[in-house]
Amino acid sequence: MSAVKKLTDFLRAARRKLIRRTRQPAVGKVDLGSLDRVTPVSSNWGFDRGTPVDRLYIEQFIADRRDDIHGRVLEVADNTYTLRFGGDRVTQSDILSNDAEDKRATLVLDLAQVEDAPENQFDCIICTQTLHLIYDLAAAVQSLHKMLKPGGTLLLTGPTITAISRWDADRHGDHWRFTSAAVRRLFSDVFSGSEPAKGSDPDIRSYGNVYAATAFLHGLAVEELDDKKLSCFDPDYEMLIAIRVQKQPENQ
Repeated sequence: MSAVKKLTDFLRAARRKLIRRTRQPAVGKVDLGSLDRVTPVSSNWGFDRGTPVDRLYIEQFIADRRDDIHGRVLEVADNTYTLRFGGDRVTQSDILSNDAEDKRATLVLDLAQVEDAPENQFDCIICTQTLHLIYDLAAAVQSLHKMLKPGGTLLLTGPTITAISRWDADRHGDHWRFTSAAVRRLFSDVFSGSEPAKGSDPDIRSYGNVYAATAFLHGLAVEELDDKKLSCFDPDYEMLIAIRVQKQPENQ
């Protein structure tokens, strides 16, 4: 067989494979399989099956920004990521809670109450999957900005596609879902004000695609999914938003 014939056959095979991968199934021929149901496989985001999909993306983001986790660090709800990714760069680890009965908390605060937030205290704040539970978003962002030391960094994540957190909704509310555009506007208004400038422009990352979102809504775990498909990003199907933003240093 000639080299030209081999190349032609290869290209034809590749084309057929691409068509098979991109062609939509005929109407009525979609096989939903185990997902052909009106209740999720897991109603606990997949914690009972392994690692939830959103945790994969959150931990990727925090790991990529581990150098920001140093000095005095405040983390919401617990200090798992502070200890895991900050290591010996952390000189003091604090835990934020809005529950006065939380024995782990070193700071009890409602982020919507800006006047109660301590000022210029933390080199880094880690706030994952929390902002959507607070109705007054602007006040919460102002509190986070206020608590950072000059030059301090906020690492924050929030959901775009997720189930309602019933536990939170029944107690204090589950109010919001985000897009990159909304988050950029929200954080720029507080951290990048021009009179005078208050800090850096937010560095925003988005994660997810329709495969990841569907799996997450059904509570499937990372361990039972295709890693390559989870790593693809589709800007029209953002599943999780992550933000890194810095408070203006004193010498600027």
